Parts: sequence; structure tokens; C-alpha cells
Amino acid sequence: MIGLGPMGQAMARVLLTAGHPVTVWNRTAGRADGVVADGAALATTPGEAVGASDLVLLSLTDYRAMYDVLGGATASLAGRTLVNLSSDTPDRTREAAAWAAGHGAAFLSGGVMVPPPMVGTEAARVYYSGRSEVMERHLAALTPLGTPEYLGEDPGLAQLMYQAQLAVFLTTLSGLMHATAMLGTAGTKAGEALPVLLSFTDTIGGILRAGEDSPGTALDAGEHPGDLSTVTMMGATADHIVETSTSLGLDLALPLAVRSHYGRALENGHGGDSWTRIIDSIRAPR
Repeated sequence: MIGLGPMGQAMARVLLTAGHPVTVWNRTAGRADGVVADGAALATTPGEAVGASDLVLLSLTDYRAMYDVLGGATASLAGRTLVNLSSDTPDRTREAAAWAAGHGAAFLSGGVMVPPPMVGTEAARVYYSGRSEVMERHLAALTPLGTPEYLGEDPGLAQLMYQAQLAVFLTTLSGLMHATAMLGTAGTKAGEALPVLLSFTDTIGGILRAGEDSPGTALDAGEHPGDLSTVTMMGATADHIVETSTSLGLDLALPLAVRSHYGRALENGHGGDSWTRIIDSIRAPR
């Protein structure tokens, strides 16, 4: 296990609990103290860590860090499998897979879709992509981290799914903070606002599913039936949020971005269509 931030530490502990021998390395050696106390072996160099196992997991800031860490240990990579669980772009992930192959290593990319405290729990999901035979060979060792979801041979697929889910997550976080700031202008404390707002976020999935038995089917067919919520209706709401935020003196970056999606759909004559029509301008921005 290379990289011992909160996620790397959590994964190391889950693997130890599952009975796997785990060797760890981290740039800041002191971060290894806890997992070493729990039974992990400490490597003094990245090369020593790679040499300790056929399966090498990476939990780093980005893919650039992989080259920085393993650049001096490439002689140890032949015959190993690198599973990079770091965040970056799909293109950089594909480049990393080619780099690993150039040094005789197999490669899987992965995205852990839960925070560190939830690694290894029933709620944990980990997306993987890369050669199927590599995934099959290491499936048993990787499963304790979370339910594995294999997406296909393209190394970029797991990273794409990871970034897609983070796009939803990060946008939601910004929305929650914007809403909390709105209510704060009226004296509502965050401790009062967030429980209400979080309760609403819990219902959003149900609201969207209520409008379509199989969410996404109509979208795949190029259909945007406006029988429930139209671009015109949602666009008017987006206008009101911008106006309210302006009057309250709040940052407008998020509400203006949302309003622009509906504005472009309206400009293209889709006011009577479902709000899903905003995907057109997202797919083909001006």
C-alpha cells in the first residue's frame, strides 16, 4: 500500500483485518505509525514496497504522484499489478496504464466511492477497469475494500465513473453551502439549516425516480417529455435564485451556471420540454 493519507490508512487496515500481509510506504514516514502498530510492515523505499507483493495499491493525490514515487523504482515493477486508486483524468489514467505496461506491470484503475470511515463496509463501492484477467486474478484480495464493480477493459472507464459521481457530489456540496449562506442572511444558523437541507437532498433521488420508471431511458431515446417539470418552469426558478442571491450579496457563480443551462435550452425553443433538455448545451457548449 503506497500512500497513507486517510484513505490509504483505511484501506491498509481493512486488508489487515481481512488477513492479508500488508507492506506500506509513505513519503511522510510518520503517517505509517498507526497501521504499522496494527500489523503492517514498513518499507523504507518505494522499491522495497513494490517488491513486497505482486499486488501494489496506490492512494495518492493524483497520477503525477505515481510517477514521482515510482520513477526510481521501475526496475521493481515487472510482474507486478498496480492498482491506482488515485483521482485524475481518464486520459492520464490511460497514459499511466501504458507506462506501467512499458515496465512490465499490469494495471487497474479504480475509484473508491465512499469516504475513509466507510471503506470495507457494506456501503462501500469500488469501480475498476483494465484487463479482465487482471481483475479476476486479484478480485478476492480487492473485495474486502468494498463491493467491486468492474466496468471494462478501458483503463479510463473507472476514472470516468469516479469523476462523474464526484461531479454530482461536489456540485451538491456547493449547492448546500450556497443554500446555507442564503438562509444565514436571515439569521438561520448552519446547525438549523443543514439538517433541513440534508433531509431534502435525501429525497431528490425519489423525486426524480417518481417521474420515470427507468431513469435515463427517455434521455437515451432523445425524448424529453415535459409533463412534470419543464425547462420554462425550472428556468424561472433558476432566475429567482439568481435574483435572490444578488439581493443578498452572495457569490453568483453557481446560480449563474445553473441558469445558463436553462437559458440556452429556452433560446433553442425547448421551453415545453423536460428539464433534462439542458443536457444538449452541456454536451455541446458554445
